[in-house]
Amino acid sequence: MLFEELIHRFQLEKNQPPSHANELLDFIQKSYIQRELSIVEYKKLYSELNNRNAEKPQSYMFNLNHANLQKVNIPG
Repeated sequence: MLFEELIHRFQLEKNQPPSHANELLDFIQKSYIQRELSIVEYKKLYSELNNRNAEKPQSYMFNLNHANLQKVNIPG
């Protein structure tokens, strides 16, 4: 899939153009999880979006140094 096709698919599904590359990043991640994109297509589109400075919000990042983690015993 080409980048222009990605924008077209986004507009068809959302009934509006993307306002930022971050919206397209969310869209390709959802499409990949739902098996609508192959890994090759995902990587190409991700690379293009990365070049356009797309990123996930900081709230999605999980910093283990600041997390309150408890020890979990896993049997086996």
